[in-house]
Amino acid sequence: MRTVTQIELWGGVECTVARVGGRIIDQIRRTGHEERADDLNRFAALGLRRLRYPVLWERVAPNGLARADWTWSDERLGRLRELGIAPIVGLVHHGSGPLAGGLLDDGFAAGLAAYAEAAARRYPWVESYTPVNEPLTTARFSALYGHWHPHLRDPRAFVRALLNQIDGTDRAMRAIRRVTPAARLVQTEDAGRTFSSPRLRYQADFENHRRWLTFDLLAGRVDRQHPLRRWLLDHGADARLLDRLVDTPTPADCLGLNYYLTSDRFLDHRAHLFPAHLRGGNGRDEYADVEAVRMPAGIAGHTRILLDAWQRYRTPVAITEAHAGCDSRDQVRWLAAAWRGAHAAYSAGADVRAVTPWALVGSVDWASLLTEDRGQYEPGAFDARHTPPRPTPIAVAIRALARGKPLRAYADRPGWWDCDEQRLSVIAGWGPSCAPLLEHVEAGSGDAAA
Repeated sequence: MRTVTQIELWGGVECTVARVGGRIIDQIRRTGHEERADDLNRFAALGLRRLRYPVLWERVAPNGLARADWTWSDERLGRLRELGIAPIVGLVHHGSGPLAGGLLDDGFAAGLAAYAEAAARRYPWVESYTPVNEPLTTARFSALYGHWHPHLRDPRAFVRALLNQIDGTDRAMRAIRRVTPAARLVQTEDAGRTFSSPRLRYQADFENHRRWLTFDLLAGRVDRQHPLRRWLLDHGADARLLDRLVDTPTPADCLGLNYYLTSDRFLDHRAHLFPAHLRGGNGRDEYADVEAVRMPAGIAGHTRILLDAWQRYRTPVAITEAHAGCDSRDQVRWLAAAWRGAHAAYSAGADVRAVTPWALVGSVDWASLLTEDRGQYEPGAFDARHTPPRPTPIAVAIRALARGKPLRAYADRPGWWDCDEQRLSVIAGWGPSCAPLLEHVEAGSGDAAA
């Protein structure tokens, strides 16, 4: 039996390749990691032994498999192997593939499967894959909210984008396992819960069911009794695909939960109390959709979201992205919260495998979800604005955790998300009229037991 001290530290490189308007946003280029092979030595020096790392379809084979260029991936994966770092290879990361139709392309799933098999044949020693990072989140941002290509706000397009990615993941893992039978699927997804005022409980319930769709679909759970099957069918889902996933599922070997300070949401029918940019609706009610961290009740926290997933699936779980876009002291506190939360969930019975400090060399323009070209850089374990990249307090914290030492600097004090006054004052424009926000906070019912 594992002991609690065997919860691992993994690492990750922010590697999104997103189409936004007429631009291709490539985080590997924008952070400079593309040109710095010696970053891998820095990761090894932190004590990391597993790394979420990209071998992205858009980068390797933008013009088709026949013209694929594996040079960069050969160098990087080869060096990771020399360093004794096991990669968890990502094939699509918030991207849409190199196909013209992107996530809505009829050939997306088959194309991803062909690329996955080529990658597995080139790197047969790789044991863990994430064919598509956060399919549900990517479908929401691309086809429901209009942020990324194809910039749609259409529930039917959302369903198609989601199911293309799920179908692609299923086919990709089957193709990979023809080469490497023991290959593991580390499936990632945003883990946020939705809370609401009482009038909007029905919407919170819907979103709390929807949050599980990536894992439910792959695990073959979207059968005729699933609460969202009818909704999926009504919005264009192919019943034959849903039935195939039920009959021959490809469940994740590890559920990777990506959890941010903005992941948990709060829906409030009193929209007039909120700044205009937070107001919206569903055609039935107008409401504000705001980060739950801004509300007095706060967020669910790492322990709760890990236990939610464990109790629902009884499958190993991990925090696969832990990062906060704030000052270095609060970044360390957020990592410490993830580490404590993982151990608390383990103590409560969950099979927790890892915590993953994310964006080791930072990220660019995620504050605007990549929709604005500001060049706004956020450091991670290293600050890539310096040559060579300069270690940050996160790097110090990772090294301490990797050696089994406690986090002393900053971590024994609360982060801003634990301070009511700071939570309520962070958003510009919130004033005395927001006092009623202290009332009527509750969670939707569609959570772990649903």
